[in-house]
Amino acid sequence: MLADLLYSLRDIEFIFNLFGYISFRSGLALVSSFFLVILLMPYWIRIQLRFFPSGQPIRNDGPKTHFLKKGTPTLGGVLILFSIIISSIIWTSNFSNFNYILILTLILFGIIGLIDDYKKVKIGKGITTKAKFIGQLIATVIIFFTIKYYGFELNKFNIPFLKDTYLELGYFYFVLILFIIIGATNATNLTDGLDGLVSMPLIFVFLTFAIFSYILGNINFSDYLLVNYIKGSGEIVIFSTSAIGALLGFLWFNSSPASIFMGDTGSQSLGASLAVTSILLKQEIVLAVAGGLFVIEAISVMLQVSYFKITKGKRLFLMAPLHHHYEKKGLSEQKIVIRFWILSFLFCLLALSLLKIR
Repeated sequence: MLADLLYSLRDIEFIFNLFGYISFRSGLALVSSFFLVILLMPYWIRIQLRFFPSGQPIRNDGPKTHFLKKGTPTLGGVLILFSIIISSIIWTSNFSNFNYILILTLILFGIIGLIDDYKKVKIGKGITTKAKFIGQLIATVIIFFTIKYYGFELNKFNIPFLKDTYLELGYFYFVLILFIIIGATNATNLTDGLDGLVSMPLIFVFLTFAIFSYILGNINFSDYLLVNYIKGSGEIVIFSTSAIGALLGFLWFNSSPASIFMGDTGSQSLGASLAVTSILLKQEIVLAVAGGLFVIEAISVMLQVSYFKITKGKRLFLMAPLHHHYEKKGLSEQKIVIRFWILSFLFCLLALSLLKIR
């Protein structure tokens, strides 16, 4: 951990005191992860074009404009995860259990997504829905017991509008965790359907949780805002800003027309890490509010499937998830992406307002 090494030199030179501040280290984490992606992505794209020239498979029933995307590399999530992990390790102080759990989450769900992406580029078809769900279930169970092992409380559900008010859920909290993690994982995955669509909303939500973790990890700020103080949770800021930097770097190449896609490796693992962040901070409702765009996208798919079964073949939307519905209606990809970004930004502002509603 470079941050601790540099901070230990503070007696030699005063400037090294800066590495004791989360705000300073979070900036370094963002910049380092950003430049890791910017510098390595061109090489990663060339490697994929050489070994996986078929690229991302395109659905035959999708918008016609998507056929132009055929052959685009789809393993961008690998480099996103690599950059987040490296930056988090380098700039986290005393490598906290919070970030250890979040990195474990990235790795477990990243492996599931990587297997899915690899099969897609090799044989044109990913793993089955059943196999993916079983993998997500196993990963969630591992994360649950890891959180328990490190002594985090897992039986109380925080109500954000009231001070120090919880619902005692007991063992049912495990079921809730399954729902939150697997739900968030698949919701972000469903949102990743247009160039740049999922990247900016993920940045907004990670920024929201960076603010929450900084406040909850500071005894003075948490006392002033009447929120639960969680010792050491401020280090989650480093993980969050590492994710923001990596996503900004990725967006550099993923903006329309995309040179590379995130793939399930990125979307699944990042969604899962946001879910685990909300659990560690006891801010599960904040995830639902800040990630409102992801919730809408997931609900659109569930409504489409349910309506299709009930009406025996009729469709509620022209195509699901929702962003494809608007594509089918004739809106340009860029217009849909920008409008969805705006919605996501507003949802995150609403989530931040929960800090003061007590």
